[in-house]
Amino acid sequence: MTMTRRPLALLLVLLPFAVSAQTIYKCIDANGATTYTNSRLDKNCKAIASGPENTMPAPPARPKASANPTPASFPRVQEDTQRSRDSDRRHILDQELAAEQRNLEQAKKELAELEASRGANSDRASPYRDRVAQHERNIQAIQKELSNLK
Repeated sequence: MTMTRRPLALLLVLLPFAVSAQTIYKCIDANGATTYTNSRLDKNCKAIASGPENTMPAPPARPKASANPTPASFPRVQEDTQRSRDSDRRHILDQELAAEQRNLEQAKKELAELEASRGANSDRASPYRDRVAQHERNIQAIQKELSNLK
């Protein structure tokens, strides 16, 4: 009875390996020792369990952009109108950038004057430093918007 339990126990132990490794080989060496492995050690190894290479189904194909055309009733903007809008946007952003740069210079000047009169560690300097940092962030955001334009 123990003779039938051992192969059954071995099979139950190797079953998870068969699922993960796909192919299980039984190899018997010159001394008669049996080794079970997921790679073929020599030509005397025999495959005892193998499974499909890919058990997951392929994902469904995504439709291409041309497969979903724009409806005929969808409003369209004329190319020259869009260019004009883009030009206006660039002009507005350039103006905002120039104004922020002026504001940054003014805030830096006010901070420098305060630090010169009160000292760098003054609690009153904190709002001035915050203003300088805010103008720097605004400039970075406007430059990012400008770089995103065509």
